[in-house]
Amino acid sequence: MDMKKYLFAVVLLIFGMGSAQAQIMKASDLEAYAKERYGDRWLDAAAAIAPNLSFDKNGSLTFQEVIEAPGKNKSQLYIALNYWVTATFKDKQAITLNDKDAGCIIISSTIKNIVEHMGTINKYSVSITPVIRVDIKDGKVRVTYTVQNYDILADKSGGWLSFNDDNRTYGDSKRKQEDKTNENLYDEEWLITQHYPFVEKDAQKRTCAKALVMTHAYSNAVLDKITEAVKNGLVGNEDDDW
Repeated sequence: MDMKKYLFAVVLLIFGMGSAQAQIMKASDLEAYAKERYGDRWLDAAAAIAPNLSFDKNGSLTFQEVIEAPGKNKSQLYIALNYWVTATFKDKQAITLNDKDAGCIIISSTIKNIVEHMGTINKYSVSITPVIRVDIKDGKVRVTYTVQNYDILADKSGGWLSFNDDNRTYGDSKRKQEDKTNENLYDEEWLITQHYPFVEKDAQKRTCAKALVMTHAYSNAVLDKITEAVKNGLVGNEDDDW
């Protein structure tokens, strides 16, 4: 393997398959990626991003891009993308549709704890579950990335005014969502359109600013990885010259 292919394989390992959740990248890597692109002033970054975003008829945040692949037919593109999807998303339940004849692959995979923020009263942990749809035709691929809401785990003992350390849950904020044993923890769904920067007066302004930037950064990461798979395959050596 030459150096270029080796380096690409290393990058893929770190950003493509380095998470136990088997997603595009881990939350910690995603934050570094977001900071590199937008800086760490989350309020300003969210306000700058917002005018360029769009929502579908259901109020879901949606990104869509067509990737041109001249000279590659539908079957070739499907094989390359199916290879990438199955290598990246180890949890096969994340792949909700994989139809070669229709030329359509749909993935739904949760990224946990993309934001953790301690507010005045509560501590919030934010997760998202993007739906990634890949439509394949001769010579082109269309990627649609949709996020309907932020999944919130709120800890009412974790805010700045929760002075009693004995009652704080801290690490419990990463508990499984179906676990209801801790009365201090509760789940919510926040619609993106009803929070900052789309609503200026928002009690969860700082939490939602970072959540929006991280959600947008993940969409860019998805498009980067799919574009790379379309153009060069998973590791850069999937060609007929062997």
